Amino acid sequence: MQTEKPLVLIPGSISARVRERLETEFECLSIERADAALVPDEKKERIEAIASMTRIDRDFINAFDNLSIITNFGVGYDGIDAVHAALRGVMVTNTPDVLTDEVADTTIGLILNTLREFPKAEAHLRTGKWKREGNYPLTPLTLRGRTAGIFGLGRIGLAIARRLDGFDIPIRYHNRSQRQDISYPYRYEKSLKDLAEAVDLLICVVPGGEGTEGVIDGEIFKALGPNGVFINVGRGSTVDEPALIEALSDGTIAAAGLDVFADEPNIPQALLDLPNACLLPHVASASIATRNRMADLVVDNLSAWLSGKPALTPVPETRSLNRDDD
Repeated sequence: MQTEKPLVLIPGSISARVRERLETEFECLSIERADAALVPDEKKERIEAIASMTRIDRDFINAFDNLSIITNFGVGYDGIDAVHAALRGVMVTNTPDVLTDEVADTTIGLILNTLREFPKAEAHLRTGKWKREGNYPLTPLTLRGRTAGIFGLGRIGLAIARRLDGFDIPIRYHNRSQRQDISYPYRYEKSLKDLAEAVDLLICVVPGGEGTEGVIDGEIFKALGPNGVFINVGRGSTVDEPALIEALSDGTIAAAGLDVFADEPNIPQALLDLPNACLLPHVASASIATRNRMADLVVDNLSAWLSGKPALTPVPETRSLNRDDD
């Protein structure tokens, strides 16, 4: 007698590669958004897994009695109530490591674009201004002579720091606690404000969530100073966006390079209008190769857990559930 395949729920959009692999290995149910009312009653009891890149709250988790795992497409999982999932005995996984280098590479590019205005210089060439008006103006900002501060020296933060080492840039950092497991001479600052005061290039790599929401505010920008440059490749929720717009407008800081925003893809017009803001549409990990590796890790986590093996990349809140039941 053929065993019924586990039923995997896909709320909202997901990587085409994730969907293709899941539909090959499992029975899948796709719904428009994470709303349990969209799931037929006869299907709810059969759902064992959720593959998602959207918000999953406790009510949605509670709607499925036999839910065993939620696999998140992405490193940041602040949209998933992982604490509640752990209380329910539901594994939550994300996709770290596989996108670390891509995001770190993008961060260096964003820093250089923000400081040296390369996108504007290319537009100057492409629109014929070089021929009509002459050379692109000298850029007032440079990477030379700067000290970088990394807010969040985790996997990605450390990869960024090591790249900046190649530019002979001194590195300082702030985490919840000082790292004892790194041999690099990166100076630890006890607070975010101390970090901002000590550097003139502040790079945010921390995840979202209640603990970091809006922590980069007007006080931090004032501490960073008029020659300061702010870079964000972490989460838009960490920044007080109106305060950032004000700081860029009145010269509190010199410039900002952003790949993430508070309400994506809705970017305030005031931010779009600023000449000293270099903006990207959340593309730090957006290469085919990296997104395919992320997709494979989503499915590999799900496949391992549902077959009774440990999850490959459990989030900290559910790591204690990751045991070999063989």
